[in-house]
Amino acid sequence: MDKVRDILNVGSKASDKPAEPAEPSAEAYADLRAKYTEAGQDHVFTFYDSLSTQDKAALFDQLTSFNPAYINNITKRALVETKSDIPDTLEPLPESVQASILDSSTDDINKWYSSGLDLIGKNKVAVVLMAGGQGTRLGSSAPKGCYDIGLPSHKSLFQIQAERIRKIQELAAKQAGKESVVVPWYVMTSGPTHRPTEMFFKENKYFGLDAANIKIFDQGVLPCISNEGKILLESKGKVAVAPDGNGGIYQALIVSGVLDDMRQRGIEHIHAYCVDNCLVRVADPVFIGFSSSLDVDIATKVVRKRDATESVGLILCKNGKPDVVEYSEIDKTTAEAEDPKHPGVLKFRAANIVNHYYSFRFLESIPQWAHKLPHHVARKKIPYADTKSGETIKPESPNGIKLEQFVFDVFPMLPLDKFACMEVRREDEFSPLKNARGKGQDDPDTSKADIMGQGQRWATAAGATVVADGGIEVSPLMSYGGEGLEKLGGTTITAPAVLERE
Repeated sequence: MDKVRDILNVGSKASDKPAEPAEPSAEAYADLRAKYTEAGQDHVFTFYDSLSTQDKAALFDQLTSFNPAYINNITKRALVETKSDIPDTLEPLPESVQASILDSSTDDINKWYSSGLDLIGKNKVAVVLMAGGQGTRLGSSAPKGCYDIGLPSHKSLFQIQAERIRKIQELAAKQAGKESVVVPWYVMTSGPTHRPTEMFFKENKYFGLDAANIKIFDQGVLPCISNEGKILLESKGKVAVAPDGNGGIYQALIVSGVLDDMRQRGIEHIHAYCVDNCLVRVADPVFIGFSSSLDVDIATKVVRKRDATESVGLILCKNGKPDVVEYSEIDKTTAEAEDPKHPGVLKFRAANIVNHYYSFRFLESIPQWAHKLPHHVARKKIPYADTKSGETIKPESPNGIKLEQFVFDVFPMLPLDKFACMEVRREDEFSPLKNARGKGQDDPDTSKADIMGQGQRWATAAGATVVADGGIEVSPLMSYGGEGLEKLGGTTITAPAVLERE
């Protein structure tokens, strides 16, 4: 494990620290300082001699977890990231690796659903949740997954997703004729969200799931860097760090032991998604069945871009490789181009929603390519300790950078025949929680409305009559995707309402 961490150059987790901190030996201190001096980063030891034994041990432990030469290298590469003078060739993905729920036949969808449910029933499917975000923009200091969007049930995002896992386990067990099946849930947190997430799961008794099948693990961190290329100190005895982006998932799967756990369980198919999507179909059998039928290594769900100006990244073929291109990188003509086969429909319409399938065999190859993934620069206002006075200064303008990787940076490494894309209905599967209440888009009110609207559509399709406004919240334990609601036929439901399983 230490060898892997050394290759990947990720920070150690807090749990790696000794219970009783001891001051490092003079020899160990000299060796570490020499490394940082050689890299031109020895200013991080400026206040070392004035620290307490405990703080010396903590700083030494933190600095040991980084390779300063590697930090210099990725910083330099990120800052000089240059665009080619040759224009990129952009094309939609080949039709052979695409499908759309909007126009696929019922037979195809049912076939994917059944085969995906079979794989779940054989305990071959796992889910990985990217849950490192805090609810800061929502006015909450808790992890975003703990957030209550205002449903009649007051369920958190974590609870909604846990109940979807419970339901899909039940459906798969029934199809397989088994008493139970397991979909292990791997929850990736960041430094600030790790302990609160663990506590929230414990306090809520893991939302009815078996704690043995839930693993909460940390993504890595990287030092924050000044505009002059120096590692920033947050205080006299601590380096300022930031999570390494959602692309840090790949390194974290190895370092945390998650991949080993998957291997021991015989997992072959993985669904990875973000915590803030209240409509996400966790371990979606249709998506699993579609991806496995094509024998791809990565597949991604997309929704149709609303219009040419919507600010979303697009999944497409860039210079012959699968890739994501940000909206800011696409010119107006390209954005507005229509699909010659579908008049009135955008040619480039596959909006990225960070909802992915991976084959286990591909994730096993992470150590071979993780170090090749690029780092991207985010310029930020980063509080730092002045190296002369030791005082913490809160800058008024961006004074440094945070380095991060994106989960999709790996896409271009794949040949086109090992990548696939499934278009799903936005109103059924994508409602992200990004903004504070009252923004009118991607906020708690829109998330709540999307769940209530979906429930009402399901109830109406099952033959219920819905009166009044406000929609219906259908518990995931009652229905995973609209199925099993026949009992509602002929009933009258007064909205707003919540339907829980008896």
